[in-house]
Amino acid sequence: MTIEGKIIDKFETQTINESFKKREFILEYAENPQYPEFLKFELTQSNCEQLDAIESGDEVVVNFNLKGRKWTDPKGEVKYFNNLQAWRINKKSSSVNDEATSEEEWTKKDFSQDEDLPF
Repeated sequence: MTIEGKIIDKFETQTINESFKKREFILEYAENPQYPEFLKFELTQSNCEQLDAIESGDEVVVNFNLKGRKWTDPKGEVKYFNNLQAWRINKKSSSVNDEATSEEEWTKKDFSQDEDLPF
C-alpha cells in the first residue's frame, strides 16, 4: 500500500531486544484538508535508518503493509491489534525531480541522423 502525507513527528529508534528494533513516526494524511488524519507508522530493523534523511514538515510517500495480530491476555481475553508497518519512505519532491531529470537527459541526448535504431 502507498500513502502520501506530511511528517509531523519522528521518534528515536527503540531497541526492543538484541535482535529487534523499531522507529515510529507520525504522518498527517489530509485527504480532506478540513479534517486531517494523524497516522502512526513504524519502521523496523535496518529500515529505521530511512527516517534519518527525513525532517518534520517534509512531504513524503510511504510504502507500507497493514499488519494485524490476535493476542490472548493472561485473563483469557482476546485482543486484536493493528499496525502500519512502513518499509520505504521517500521525500515527495525528490522523487518527482529524479524522474524529471532522467526524462530530460533522455530527450536532450544528441542522436546522429545516420545512427541505426535497434528496431
